[in-house]
Amino acid sequence: MKLRVVGCSHHQTSVEARERLAFNAEQSRAALRALRTQYPDVEAVLLSTCNRVEFYFAASETARCPDAVQVAAFLGEFHGLIPQHILPELLAEDGEGALHHLFLVAASLDSMVVGEAQILSQVKQAYDLANTCDSTGPLLHSVFQAAMRVARRVARETAINQKRVSIPSIAVSEFAKQLFERFDDKSVLILGAGEMGEETLRYLMNEGVQRILIANRHHERAAELAERLAGKTISWEDRCAQLAAVDLVIGTTGAPEPVVSFEQFRPIAHRRADRPLFMLDLAVPRDFEPAIGDLPGVYLYSLDDLQRTCDANRREREREWPKATSIVEDETSRFVADLNHRATAPTIQRLKAQADELKTEELTRLLNRLGTLDPHAREEISRSFDRLVNKILHPPMESLRDEATRGTPHGLLDALKRLFQIQD
Repeated sequence: MKLRVVGCSHHQTSVEARERLAFNAEQSRAALRALRTQYPDVEAVLLSTCNRVEFYFAASETARCPDAVQVAAFLGEFHGLIPQHILPELLAEDGEGALHHLFLVAASLDSMVVGEAQILSQVKQAYDLANTCDSTGPLLHSVFQAAMRVARRVARETAINQKRVSIPSIAVSEFAKQLFERFDDKSVLILGAGEMGEETLRYLMNEGVQRILIANRHHERAAELAERLAGKTISWEDRCAQLAAVDLVIGTTGAPEPVVSFEQFRPIAHRRADRPLFMLDLAVPRDFEPAIGDLPGVYLYSLDDLQRTCDANRREREREWPKATSIVEDETSRFVADLNHRATAPTIQRLKAQADELKTEELTRLLNRLGTLDPHAREEISRSFDRLVNKILHPPMESLRDEATRGTPHGLLDALKRLFQIQD
């Protein structure tokens, strides 16, 4: 299979490295256009989330797909980084391994929080964006549509994502609850008005939070979110001043650098008089400078801090894990076999056409020699010829299908071409 994935994820790469390599939507468009120019014969989809940055490539030959060295060079040029520093962070898979990886990702079996629902939406958005940038083609179309089908099957046939536990839900239920016994008397400030911010707010509201402040660079988006969730907007410039009064602050922006620096927060810390402040940084790159977490009374958690809880989440779902991974394995094998079998289609069509031509010649000759026959007899003779041809062709067709489950049956195809003198 002419498929390759190159990228990094939370499994082997720190949040610091991931945030340097991350792409927002506009950057993703620019990157896909640049890849299209640099590799015009290669299909590409770029998946960039909080926990992974992955390029999916397809081409007529796997060797045409960019490898890890080339991707590191591309990332270095795009983000202004040194490729040699990027290369150790990247992993690559080819062919069936790449397909299997994508199926795991889409089904949320490779997520930090196994079973979280957001990743399938992110995979679909990445695929849709690549379509709008004209960077996809027949193979990636079939691969990503299959990945979404696999994810839906895992959700339907297993309980691995029942009672969905997303990163925001873990942050609130497992981390914030360690600091606060109740939330109905707490106030929260959300920086950012995207999906992650809204999901976090909804979990907080379920815990009883009533006073919600929302700040976003684009005030209109903050106002829309505030209207949906009965919150109140503040200006982006007032975000630091509000830190003196709130109990929780959640960072979910897509800013390229911290939106609250240590120098900005230090005078605020004195005004709080060590009153506890829960700070949750769900952004990549991070919204809060890490040194803020060293100040008294400040409890700052980043995405990587959720890893331990996520590991516990994975253990709790172990019972469903074998069933879910079995579905992925089955779908991977089925897709590969179907792809390999499709490679035999031209030869099969020519073999059938050749057999039909011979059948027609012999049937016509026989009917001419038999002279006048009633229509029923002519039809019965014709059906007998059809059955004979089908029975003769059945064994080689079955052999091709069986061989396709183990790879493209090049040897068997060549043998059939020689035995039946099939011309390309």
